[in-house]
Amino acid sequence: MYATPPPPPTVENRPTGPWPVVAAVLAGLWTVPVVLLPQVAGWLVEQIVASQGGGRPAWLWPVVALVTVLLVGLPALLLALLPRSAAVRATGRVWLGAVLASGALAVWRALPPVHHEAYLVGLAGTAALGALVLTRLARRRTPAVVAADSRRPGAVTLLAVAAGLVLLLPWLWLGALGGLLETVLAGLAAAAVGALAAALLDTGFWAAFTLGEPPRPARAVLLGGLVAGVALLLVAAGTGQSGAQLPALLTVPPAGFVAAALHVASRRAGDRGGRAAVRWPVGLAVLGPLAFTDPEEISLPLLTGRDVPYWTAVATGAGLAGGLLLAAGYGVLLARRRAGVPPRRVAATAALVLLAAAVLVDVVPGHPGLYGERLLVVLRAQADLSGVPAGTPGRAGRDARAAEVYRRLVETADRNQADLRRQLTRLHLDPRPYYLVNAIEVDGGPGVRAWLSRRPEVSRVLVSQRLRPLPAPAPPSRGDRPAPTGPEWNIRLIGADRVWAELGVTGAGVVVGSSDSGVDGGHPALAAGFRGGDDSWYDPWEHTRRPTDRQGHGTHTTGSAVGRDGIGVAPGAGWVGCVNLERNLGNPGYYLDCLQFMLAPFPPGGNPFTDGRPGRAPDVLTNSWGCPPVEGCDASALRPATAALESAGIMVVAAAGNSGPGCGTIAEPPAPYPDVLTVGAVDRQRRVTDFSSRGPAAGGAGKPDLVAPGAAVLSAMPGGGYATLDGTSMATPQVAGVVALMWSANPALVGDLTRTRAILRNTAAPVPPPTEGRCGGTGDVSGAGLVDAYAAVRAARTAR
Repeated sequence: MYATPPPPPTVENRPTGPWPVVAAVLAGLWTVPVVLLPQVAGWLVEQIVASQGGGRPAWLWPVVALVTVLLVGLPALLLALLPRSAAVRATGRVWLGAVLASGALAVWRALPPVHHEAYLVGLAGTAALGALVLTRLARRRTPAVVAADSRRPGAVTLLAVAAGLVLLLPWLWLGALGGLLETVLAGLAAAAVGALAAALLDTGFWAAFTLGEPPRPARAVLLGGLVAGVALLLVAAGTGQSGAQLPALLTVPPAGFVAAALHVASRRAGDRGGRAAVRWPVGLAVLGPLAFTDPEEISLPLLTGRDVPYWTAVATGAGLAGGLLLAAGYGVLLARRRAGVPPRRVAATAALVLLAAAVLVDVVPGHPGLYGERLLVVLRAQADLSGVPAGTPGRAGRDARAAEVYRRLVETADRNQADLRRQLTRLHLDPRPYYLVNAIEVDGGPGVRAWLSRRPEVSRVLVSQRLRPLPAPAPPSRGDRPAPTGPEWNIRLIGADRVWAELGVTGAGVVVGSSDSGVDGGHPALAAGFRGGDDSWYDPWEHTRRPTDRQGHGTHTTGSAVGRDGIGVAPGAGWVGCVNLERNLGNPGYYLDCLQFMLAPFPPGGNPFTDGRPGRAPDVLTNSWGCPPVEGCDASALRPATAALESAGIMVVAAAGNSGPGCGTIAEPPAPYPDVLTVGAVDRQRRVTDFSSRGPAAGGAGKPDLVAPGAAVLSAMPGGGYATLDGTSMATPQVAGVVALMWSANPALVGDLTRTRAILRNTAAPVPPPTEGRCGGTGDVSGAGLVDAYAAVRAARTAR
């Protein structure tokens, strides 16, 4: 059915000594670590810089690409020009072409991950252009031969498709797709990269390894496969955003041996599947990490436990094993001197069986469907909360203020969102309105984002990140420490135990709101403190009806605020909870869900706009989280929310962050906001910890406000256990607990945020100056100092 393929290009293969081959081997041994190490190091550097609040270094990957091109390109160029051996010169040419292509592809990695669609367009276009240029150059050397029936794939092409499906299977099982546009673009990019690899490993390349009489197919598979594998390693290094390229570094190179075996078989059978032998295995191997992983989730914060990095490693290991088995199997079955190509019907059956298996794997153990990001549309008009009456001192006045704030917020949102909501509903974009910030969360990609950004009533459009599902939930975090036998060191350090014993104040009558990963409501240290009712728990992620927590972070922080048995600062206070973190990540929408619930709690299934109960709002909120750009927040994303809670008389306490000791690292909302009580961390010796983020905040605002114990803090964990954790997350709920003690001691202070902050600052104890990260002044490191519960409660008692 196919025209006879042309003879291989005439290549002069003059006798040569062993040294060119030795040089090629050394160049290959040099190339592999020079490619692998910078890729891993670049990802680690990017993650560490981001975790320390330094932002994403856009220059990093272009520099890595340039260094790789120089270090690999020079030896490859020498191999392409100097030796007389045809195989060695072919090796140099293909490695030189591959490293140049890799450098061109990797430049697109400078784009922020939030613009993933733009990255995929750049990747696809660059790879397609490279494939076109290489194909044109190859046609000048070898006349094109047109197949008699090019629409009917031969046995080799079908075997190549089968090999690619084997490499794709682990990702269908363990990964999940993004949005529609993102998935389509990932498919186009993978196809373009496959075409680029096929253009690099063309007929002329393979011919250099099959010269001689009689032909040596084993040599072509072994040596040609090794050289092709190094070339594919270079291509893989340039394919995928930061993190997503790491799996391809292991799963794509074995396709070189598969391609070698298939190419030998295609020449023997007169099959026109030579390019398909490379294009399909490489394209489908690349498609896995490109389409089925979110590069933003391959991150250091998710390395612990069985999260995306774990399952990505499992898929990579399975893909590598599959690639090696394919390489060995195809090499043995197809490259033997007298072996023939299986009949086309056999190859077609194998491809169809694997295609059916791929569909079955995706549907049954996998996660079929699309899991694209959503958009948070922030409107220009925000509620005017000036002149909200202070009312009478204490809870009654606070409740009246909260009710008025809630009324104004809802009225503003309803009035300004009505027309846009109707249009978004008509377009089936699933709008979810918010009032605490006048905003709407919707489905949509870059096109919808551009359309919304041009609307006059829209201030800006943020990408609200959405987590892709995991193959299996991570096991719940459990504590491995015994229950405490008395007040813990941190409780004693700030004098909370003296407040209970000498002043008789435990926080009774005050309610603390926890927005975090959840709370184990059945924990012995927390069960009695749950406020109860139908409006004390909200889970916008899983819609659970009672307090639960798998990760443990929220149970630990809530325990430090109100836990009994010596772990909590205000053990007599009540608590309510909301889940805004899943797998240690969130997005602006979920953060707003919980902050709205704290302003005006509502029953399960209730409408936050109409069913909110501001009279049931908790008094003080503990927030051990921050919303960085990678989750979709900009610097002012939550600013209207904290301003509204301030107007309502609800104290917002937030963690400074763990990006120290660098200066200016208090950057993730809501920590930098002036109406938030921002908390840093100290150790047992009252020294500010190295990880505690420093000020000044944006605009020169003095942050943090206070510090509290945050190193090796013992608190509750799901299942009734206990554990010690580090972080400003651990320090924050202790300050919230001190506020609860103050307001319990003097109910007239409830809702009086100005006087409460002043008392906390005036009674704080000094801490030793840090040895590093001084940031120009102690205020930008430790704020007013270490919170002193005993002094603060005594001062609160006498406040009038």
